[in-house]
Amino acid sequence: MPENTQLLVSQILNRLRMRQVALLLSFADHGTLRRAAAELGMSQPAATKMIQELESALGQRLFERDGRGQKMTQAGEKVLGFFQGMRGSLESMVRELDELQLGSSGRVSVGCIMAPLPTLLNQAIIALNKTYPLITIHVTLDTSDRLVEMLKDGSIDIAVGRVAPEHRADFIFQPLENETLSVVVGVDHPLSTKKHVPFDSLLEYSWILQPSGSPMREVLEQEFRAIHAPLPRGLVETASILTTMRLIADTTMIAVIPLSIADIYARHNLLCILPCHIKHKMGAFGSIIRKDRPLPEAARYFLSSLHNTV
Repeated sequence: MPENTQLLVSQILNRLRMRQVALLLSFADHGTLRRAAAELGMSQPAATKMIQELESALGQRLFERDGRGQKMTQAGEKVLGFFQGMRGSLESMVRELDELQLGSSGRVSVGCIMAPLPTLLNQAIIALNKTYPLITIHVTLDTSDRLVEMLKDGSIDIAVGRVAPEHRADFIFQPLENETLSVVVGVDHPLSTKKHVPFDSLLEYSWILQPSGSPMREVLEQEFRAIHAPLPRGLVETASILTTMRLIADTTMIAVIPLSIADIYARHNLLCILPCHIKHKMGAFGSIIRKDRPLPEAARYFLSSLHNTV
């Protein structure tokens, strides 16, 4: 770090107060300085003075007038993002201290997309459990965009998924594998016996897709655009594999899930993988961690195990 940057950081640390951090976070939650001040038990003039002192320490305007109220400037939004990261780090610290007080060896929180669940994630969890038998392992299944948000606010230590190029500056991304998608239906579906199923022949059915904004959803939207077709009516949006499995078993709905997951269910005759080609591909998924938040020892071991299973 350049010497002038180190000096500036030291000056900010000397002038920064946790009440200022709490005030900015409260403003983001409530939308007005009056409500934020009330939550922290201070007057609005005291809150305004505290914001001015923070602006002076940072050398940037954080708020600007917006009608009768105030809104954050671009600099304010940036500072808020870092303060939210600080809150996430503190939450992680409190969780670990609580676990230690209860006599365990801490906690590792992992968020994951569907594809790595039966292979990479499972093997890394087994390796972690053998080395740290007392540790609590918390696993959350969600879409990549949601996992990145959870990583930002400190809800999870490690995400296994994808991160958009515009967000990679804040994270360390290490690729693991590519993901193959499969079109699936229930075993009694009218298309389940077909030898070849063109993608456009699926348009007459209702679909189950991941929520808007997720990488898998974007790939499917590209597929529909390529044949100049709108998204099907009667769309069900869910990231839950259990909900998806129940729906395709009870209806003629079409779903798209990772082939690694579909193969397991197909072997038990719980679904049918249609011979339908998806032209658009997904980029590699991988591990994602924050650059500005050091991992606890057990989380580092999990991350190493995850990549050693590839």
